[in-house]
Amino acid sequence: MGVPCHFALFDLKPDFRVDEQQLASRYRELARAVHPDRFADASAQEQRHAVEQSANLNEAYQTLRDPTRRARYLLSLDGAELPLETTVQDPDFLMQQLQWREELEDLQDQADLAGVATFKSRLKQAQHALNDEFAAVWKDAARREEAERLVRRMQFLDKLSHEVRQLEERLDD
Repeated sequence: MGVPCHFALFDLKPDFRVDEQQLASRYRELARAVHPDRFADASAQEQRHAVEQSANLNEAYQTLRDPTRRARYLLSLDGAELPLETTVQDPDFLMQQLQWREELEDLQDQADLAGVATFKSRLKQAQHALNDEFAAVWKDAARREEAERLVRRMQFLDKLSHEVRQLEERLDD
């Protein structure tokens, strides 16, 4: 038997917009039910099954709670295989990436913690804008290429956000 759809597991319809509170609540409920500790006195097969169910549940939850992973997953439901790391093929976004990287380097060189906070805020706004764009196009088969391009942009912004958090930590020490 295959792994159930992540959305079905949480009684959600496949959509980019999810009720995060409902998702978290349902996760806690399911996690308690399948937690391997509850099967300590069960047969080895039942214990393995519980561990498997728990792992599948955790993977589904991690996927659905993260907008970029959720977007990739939605596209994969239609058979798209997006590589985790891809170079963005659109020149406008490539220029934006270069500008962000230069700005981040300058902030690092200047050890400007306040500037990093402002940069992080602008980055968060860009991520929200991309999420809104993706939400508007992902279901439209005619706009599939655009949805895939947006996911690649989302992946880049996630990576850049991670780098910003690391820089913040270094400057905060």
